[in-house]
Amino acid sequence: MTNLKTLGLCLVCFCVCTIAVAQTKAPVNEPDVNKPKLFTSLPDQITFDVSELKTLLTTPSETGKEITVNSADKKMPSLNGKVISSGSKYENTIQTINIRLTSFNNAMLTLSSFTQPDGTVSYTGRIISFAHSDAYELQKKGEQYILVKKNFNEIVNE
Repeated sequence: MTNLKTLGLCLVCFCVCTIAVAQTKAPVNEPDVNKPKLFTSLPDQITFDVSELKTLLTTPSETGKEITVNSADKKMPSLNGKVISSGSKYENTIQTINIRLTSFNNAMLTLSSFTQPDGTVSYTGRIISFAHSDAYELQKKGEQYILVKKNFNEIVNE
């Protein structure tokens, strides 16, 4: 009788092990190729003056304040928006500002500056909207900073 119980228990364990799935693969989100483009009227590169970036990050900005960002290229339209947040950390070695651009369908402009121990400052940033298929990323070329148009899926992995 104990042999039958052991055999039955082994049979139940075998059935459970063959039916049970230990892990499933995480679903991968396919990029939505049907999203509209937001920056079709703008060029592939927009040049920014370093002093403009520095002014944006060092000037105290309270939440909700209207702000205008000008590019070095006078043919470019100004980027108008409201400050969503701004702050600094580590004795102002890292400064960040987030601006919701009302002039571009509420896309987010995020700018940050990093001050190295030797005193050099570098900037990073992007303009991005999750509802659109294009974005801009701030890159340094020589002594200038340029917003370079990119595909949304090159910047963000969903």
